[in-house]
Order: sequence, then C-alpha cells, then structure tokens
Amino acid sequence: MKALRWKNQWPLHLMIWPAVALLFVYSYVPIAGALFMAFQKFNPAKGVFASPWVGLDNFRYIFSMPDMGRVLFNTVYIASMKIVAGLLVPIAFALMLNEVRVAAVKRTFQTLVYLPHFLSWVILSGILIDILSPSEGIVNKAIAGLGLEPVFFLTDNRWFPFVLVTSDVWKEFGYATIIYLAALTSINPALYEAAEIDGASRWKRTLYVSLPGMAPIIVLMAALSLGNVLNAGFEQIFNLYNALVYESGDVIDTLVYRIGLEQAQYSVATAVGLFKSLVSMFFIVISYGLAYRFANYRLF
Repeated sequence: MKALRWKNQWPLHLMIWPAVALLFVYSYVPIAGALFMAFQKFNPAKGVFASPWVGLDNFRYIFSMPDMGRVLFNTVYIASMKIVAGLLVPIAFALMLNEVRVAAVKRTFQTLVYLPHFLSWVILSGILIDILSPSEGIVNKAIAGLGLEPVFFLTDNRWFPFVLVTSDVWKEFGYATIIYLAALTSINPALYEAAEIDGASRWKRTLYVSLPGMAPIIVLMAALSLGNVLNAGFEQIFNLYNALVYESGDVIDTLVYRIGLEQAQYSVATAVGLFKSLVSMFFIVISYGLAYRFANYRLF
C-alpha cells in the first residue's frame, strides 16, 4: 500500500525539493554566518573563518548606542499599532461586507480593497508621496479647502507613524478580510434564522452570532501576529522615510541597513539582526503556544 502511494505521489515530492533547497541556501545557511559574524570584527578580506573574535563587544556597542532606545521604542510602537489596526479594521470591514445582500456589489468592494496587496511598496510609496504632498497633494488641498494649514505628513514626526500604520492597513486589510469572510461563511445559517425569529436586529445578530462564530479565527490571527512585534516593515519605511523623521520612523531594520551597508560595520549590523531574530523567535514560540491553547491551532 505504501509502495503504491509512493508511486502515485513521487512527482509531488519531487516538486517540493527545489523550494526546500532554496529555503536551505538562502534562509538556513546565512544563519551560520550570522552566528559567527555577530561575535567577530568581520573583515571581508579575511572572511568569516579568519576574522578576529571580539566576544560580546558588538552587543555591548549596540546597546550603548544613544539611538538604540529610540529605535527599539519606534519598532515596538509602530509594529504594535500595525498589529492592532491590522486586526480591527479587517474584522469590522468583513462584518459590514457580510451584511451586503447584492452579490455584485459585495464582489466589487472585495476586489477593490484586495488590489493594493499586489502592489509593491515602491509603487505605493510613490502614490502616497503624491497624495500627501504639502503643495500638490489631494489631501492637503482638501485641508486647505477647510481653511487649515497644510500638514507635512512625511516630514513631521507627529504624523509619520500614523502615515505608516494607515498606509499599511490600506495595503493589507483586503487580504485579511478574506480570511474573516471565510470564517463568517462557516457559521450555521440556522443560528441567524433563529435569532431573526426571536426578533434580533442586524446589530444583535452581528454581536451574538457573527462575532462568536469568528472568535476562533480572531484569536488565532491575534496570537500569530505577536511574532511580528519587532517587524515594523522595512520596505515601507525605507521607501517613505527621510532624515527629518528618523526620530519617529527609524526602526531596527532601517538601523541595520544603515550600519551594515552605508557604514560597512557588518558585524555590528549582524549583531543587531541576531538580537532581533532571537526576540522574534521568543514571541513566535509564545504566540504558537497561545494559538494552541485558545484556538487549538497546531502545525504538527
């Protein structure tokens, strides 16, 4: 029986090996180099095996940097706001979309909010820079029409984090909405019919039927999102920020980029990246435990 199953499935097993090889070469092999370089004063001419060891000096250096506290705060602050907004907005939109009875309208809205997910941050950043321009942007023209002063969204430290969170939600909430709509379709229609017979309004049906039915997937998504508490989004911030908003927009990933590639301090940048990876792994383990406990989610 096993031999027959293997004979039928060997093309599928063969197809997965290129992906496994790419994952191993580009994700696991660099881990070994990072483990060495984080504890060395890396010299590209000497390589990983001949560069001098410095112990924990790189870690002492990064935690003594005057900007490190600000960078850690920005990372956790921006990532936390993205996690909260990235949970609440798709849930609310899915509940509203579920109340739309015209299928064509429902599909149109679903497609429109899903489209930004397929655009890169390079394209979306160009669109945002044009929209938020203090002189020609449509947003500031609307603000000027109300008689208010223009807002420098991309150069003002008070506004920049909110621009990051809002634009991230705009890009991704359509994708997350599909997950919650799928959860809504799994709710037994008899529950809605029973609530309607009992005189429950649409709001009451949403509150006592839809939300409890979505609760397992909400708990699962919330628990898994904890693993991103140190991932504030490099591509988005790198394409939108500038030196004027380093105070509010500089995060661990952008700091690693500047230290590693612009200042050529490869070992220090690797130590920062290793620190972030260890903290992220801790949160992923915690989130996996929470997902198993509250949503019965298991990979294996």
